[in-house]
Amino acid sequence: MNKPVTLTPPDLEFDSAASKRLRKVRKFKDQFTTGTVAVGGISVIVAILLIFIYLLYEVAPLFEAAEVHPYEHNGQPTAPYSRPGSDAATLYMTAEEQGEVGLRLSQDGQATFFDTRTGQLIQQQQAGLSSASLAAYALESEANDTFALAHADNSLSFVKHSYKTTYPLEGGRVITPSLVYPLGEEPLELSPELEEIEHLAVRNGENRFSVVAADAEGRLRLTRFDKEVNFITEEVELSSEHYNLPDIGADVTGLLISPDQRWLFIADFQGRVHTIDLRDPDSPLVGAVKKATSGQITSFSFLLGGSSLLIADDKGIVSQWFLVRDANNDYELQRIREFSHVGTDGIVQVNIEQRRKGFITAEANGQISFYNATAENQVLSEQLSERGIAYVALTPRANRLLLEDGEGNISFWQVNNEHPEVSWSSLWQEVWYEGHEEPKFLWQSSASNDDFEPKYSLAPLAFGTLKAAFYAMLLATPLAICGAIYTAYFMAPALRRKIKPMIELMEALPTVILGFLAGLWLAPFIEANLTSIFALLVMVPVGVLLFAYLWQNLPKSVRYLVPDGWDAALLIPVVILLSMLAIGLADGIEVLAFGGDMKVFITDELGIDFDQRNALVVGLAMGFAVIPTIFSITEDAIFSVPKHLSNGSLALGATPWQTLSRVVMPTASPGIFSAVMIGMGRAVGETMIVLMATGNTPIMDMNIFEGMRTLAANIAVEMPEAEVASSHYRILFLAALVLFAFTFVVNTLAEIVRQRLRRKYGSL
Repeated sequence: MNKPVTLTPPDLEFDSAASKRLRKVRKFKDQFTTGTVAVGGISVIVAILLIFIYLLYEVAPLFEAAEVHPYEHNGQPTAPYSRPGSDAATLYMTAEEQGEVGLRLSQDGQATFFDTRTGQLIQQQQAGLSSASLAAYALESEANDTFALAHADNSLSFVKHSYKTTYPLEGGRVITPSLVYPLGEEPLELSPELEEIEHLAVRNGENRFSVVAADAEGRLRLTRFDKEVNFITEEVELSSEHYNLPDIGADVTGLLISPDQRWLFIADFQGRVHTIDLRDPDSPLVGAVKKATSGQITSFSFLLGGSSLLIADDKGIVSQWFLVRDANNDYELQRIREFSHVGTDGIVQVNIEQRRKGFITAEANGQISFYNATAENQVLSEQLSERGIAYVALTPRANRLLLEDGEGNISFWQVNNEHPEVSWSSLWQEVWYEGHEEPKFLWQSSASNDDFEPKYSLAPLAFGTLKAAFYAMLLATPLAICGAIYTAYFMAPALRRKIKPMIELMEALPTVILGFLAGLWLAPFIEANLTSIFALLVMVPVGVLLFAYLWQNLPKSVRYLVPDGWDAALLIPVVILLSMLAIGLADGIEVLAFGGDMKVFITDELGIDFDQRNALVVGLAMGFAVIPTIFSITEDAIFSVPKHLSNGSLALGATPWQTLSRVVMPTASPGIFSAVMIGMGRAVGETMIVLMATGNTPIMDMNIFEGMRTLAANIAVEMPEAEVASSHYRILFLAALVLFAFTFVVNTLAEIVRQRLRRKYGSL
């Protein structure tokens, strides 16, 4: 019996070596691919994290606490120094733009310019144009560097402190101060009926200069100087007229004239405020008397812009007031907000910031507090003096502080208070802004003048973002999901291979083109054919359902003429005919139902405002942009459902619709939910369409015929013009952070829901 012969392949060792090399190559490829994918994934996470960190870096300074500390000069903190100039008490103190040269006006009329850092005397002169003693003083405007002095002989001097900056060849900066008289070198004459003037208010305008004075007897007199420019000498010529004002029946403690020279506000010893309308000085109208405090008024001044009164009392409370129209369309002084500080002593002085709606209060115990009126918050409270406070003054940039204590020593302080206008209430709650009848959510970051009150409410922007996304998703979600269901489950494969790429190709269309078409073509078209649009939205869906019902009831011999899965092609002529019918009937519907003009009917009869660039336009344009995203992901999710699941359901006797609703849709639900969330994320972050098609009006109104402003569009519009590191600039970054956080939270919740759906239906 022959033994079996075992043959050894001659290249066995060669094959073994080749296999090892092949396995090594495969292992290397596998490790390389795994590493590359891991590095790519980690890089994406790191990039997103870096974006988040950068946003936090830009936003964090908004919430840094304010601080005040001694000013450092030549590397050393400045020491207090004796007040320069006259020994008389300080009447007024301020500093120029750079905060290097200060001005101190004493009660004997001496004006002293000094170095704020060392107290060194620079210049001293007698303020005013009269040799008579000083009787009263009034600050016209800190921002204009002007004040007025009333003398015992009933004359008036209007004074401006001015500073000239030069840069000599030997280097350095030289600031030369001086006093000038904008209304001429001759004193102005006040009413001769006044005796011993005690209180004064002045207001200078382009064509008129107004003065109100009160004497020891309680008499109030208005003097108006009309200005005329001599066209030959170009000098200002004044003509005056005196008017008697009503007696308020109380001792006056303060006078203020509004910037438009229409309103006179009077504070008395009983803590009341009187209002007089000066439009017709021959017959002035006395307004209602308002009880401002149960104590005594210790400070009575205008906030920046002259629209709001700040009233401080001896109980440590500051209240803000301004004129508001009542039900009869008449102006009435209204308490807007109150700033209370728990202190043992009353407020002795309020000093106003020159470029923001902020102010500081000084208490007799040496406590200094910083406030912002719009944000309605106390930014800082600090004990700066153990010997009381006689006078406190902010520099024009509000970054330095001059403080005179009760013993006549002046100290110079550095103030770091960059973003006092930012608070939770100013960003997310209703704020009562100047010139408005009630608290509102408003965004208005800039204006044409420096007296503007910035309005940084993010609420209307967040609302506009959600509103735009809601109307876009309202259009896109049902169309995209229903279209994907039909394409993936019912449509013939040959037709699907043509339709799916065409819809996905829509996603490649730049959104700036869609925004351009929406703003310049679609918005005017909808405005001119509003009835046709709504007729289309009603008649086309109803007509399609009616056609489907009729088609289903046709004989099978007719229905079978159309191959299975090609039924959708029949809807093309149906939709075209229905659209033509809706447009043709629109004029008749408009005449019968809306009196010939639907837009006028909506505005006048229903009281609904209509804006050409509105949420309807955005919904149509942005919905068109979102549809491809939702359609593509949903169609892939449904088409990827294993065929054995649907075939098994059909084999057990279920109808196609039962199989779709009970087997296919639950299995594909994680993918469908992801598609909706991704579509919503795109709608929330969309910029160009909402920028060009909404009108960019930051209002909170769900009206489909009104526009809106979104967070993304607001950033695109205002970031190029925002001053770097300003509050406006950083709040725009905060808006980006809010958008980032919203997207992150929504996506996180969506992933949680998707994972639960996958676990629930993964066993099918």
